[in-house]
Amino acid sequence: MDDAELEKIREKRMAELQQQLGGQGGPSSQKDQEERKARQEEMKHSILAQVLDQSARARLSSIAMVKPEKASMVENMLISMAQRGQIQSKLSEQELKGLLESVSQQTQKKTTVKFDRRRVMDSDDEDDY
Repeated sequence: MDDAELEKIREKRMAELQQQLGGQGGPSSQKDQEERKARQEEMKHSILAQVLDQSARARLSSIAMVKPEKASMVENMLISMAQRGQIQSKLSEQELKGLLESVSQQTQKKTTVKFDRRRVMDSDDEDDY
């Protein structure tokens, strides 16, 4: 994705936002919000299609079925990287795996297991009371 394509997408989005802000006299209706959300989803999918190859998109969609919050985090990261010009060509599945591993390491929660062993008194252990 080159800078000219990104600039066109940004200009289109800015024009849409300005038109929405100019056309709103009162609170936005449910229909407007749904349309806005649909446009944002469409833009997100178009950007992801430009930065990911087919196998990487398939992997990301399968991750979205299992862990939607992790997939959305990775999608947002990819979109911001594309907008900043950090992605020069389409990412392969292997490159996406590396990105997923780094995200997993950053968000991984440390789990600890604590055993609370209680002493059971046997008749052999009785003290003189």
